[in-house]
Amino acid sequence: MAAPQNSKPLSYKAIESMKPGDKDKVDIGDYRGLRVACGKTGKKSFYYRYNDPLNPRKQKQVTLGVFPAMSLEEARTKFKELKLMRHQGICPATELSAVKVKLEQEPEVVAPFTITDMIELYLTEHIEDRHAKEGGILLGARKPKGQAETRRTLYNDPVRAFGERLATEVPANDIVALVMEIVARGANVQAGSVLRELSAAFDYAIGTGKLDEHFVNPVTNAKKRLKLAKVRLTCQKGTRILSDEELKKFLLWLPSSGFTIPQKNVLRMTLWTGCRTGEICGAYWRDIDLSNGTFHLKETKTDTERYVQLPRQAIEFLHSLKLITGDCLFPSILTKKPIPQKLLTETAWRLRKDNVMIDIPSWTPHDLRRTVRTGLAKLKCPSDIAEAILGHAPKGIEGTYNLHRYNDECKEWLQKWADHLDRLTAI
Repeated sequence: MAAPQNSKPLSYKAIESMKPGDKDKVDIGDYRGLRVACGKTGKKSFYYRYNDPLNPRKQKQVTLGVFPAMSLEEARTKFKELKLMRHQGICPATELSAVKVKLEQEPEVVAPFTITDMIELYLTEHIEDRHAKEGGILLGARKPKGQAETRRTLYNDPVRAFGERLATEVPANDIVALVMEIVARGANVQAGSVLRELSAAFDYAIGTGKLDEHFVNPVTNAKKRLKLAKVRLTCQKGTRILSDEELKKFLLWLPSSGFTIPQKNVLRMTLWTGCRTGEICGAYWRDIDLSNGTFHLKETKTDTERYVQLPRQAIEFLHSLKLITGDCLFPSILTKKPIPQKLLTETAWRLRKDNVMIDIPSWTPHDLRRTVRTGLAKLKCPSDIAEAILGHAPKGIEGTYNLHRYNDECKEWLQKWADHLDRLTAI
């Protein structure tokens, strides 16, 4: 369609307002010859129509791009390049066609796909929440807490060890060596998590075509070797408890220990309440009612909400802490977010490695919860109340029909336990 000679230069507004059936618009001045057409579907295209310099009687046309993906400024720049080419006696359409053929004939350059690339793909496209192209949020495969934990697990070890290496060049032997390194620091469960998540990341890359479908996941062979070597990647059922003498040593040592202040506070609260360290780590002030002396646990290992009764010592401690920690009880010094539970185990391992751990035979932070349960029994606390303090639901018919939470009884016995801890350090 022939275009009239415009008296005004093209503008964004003029192009945007074009509708199917409108006449083509033409730019003026230095950009005379730059045209815009609006097709039947409303698609607006920039094009350059000119006489072939090799055959002036023949007209040719080159499409520059589609509006608004290509801006007017970009179209003008491209137009000037092609116009200069024509003045040099080169046909733009012929030249562009030759370039296209050349590019198609050249072998495709494949960008390196590293372990870091693979893990980021797995995290951002599968595990974590992400923005949809149409708008809104697509929920990831894990809840926010799980998303953060998965990212931390994969970056702390696999990315640290293999990050810049090509995903296709990390053999099973190297993965086994990494797992054994993690096991050596006493983090068997973490080693299992690393193995599981790394395997899933490889599978995701294969499934999405980032790795060849015939590529063999190296973690599969690593798992077989670890199984043959009988490497334990789970947590054995613990039996360790701290005696009163060990508890005394621990309580006197803790303030000057190498644990960070938030970690020390988590360990104190664990001893006062019998909660899991993970439950304490994830606590927010909105879950604490200091007037009634309760800690509302919404997310637990058993998926059962409960109210933890706080002894006087814990309430007084939290009162002194409330003004300085922000939204969560025990935030990380660096991130200001709740400290990850695994940091407790990792710090304990580091203290042992540096030979600055308290002289108490192999103990773990989780042993404190078991110590609370055993200590309550020594104080003659009834078993059903001690189990309620730990958040253990009664089993069988008892669990079905006895829905009593023993809140008053729990408060009474946790107070007796906290007083017992005070007496230990007073001796």
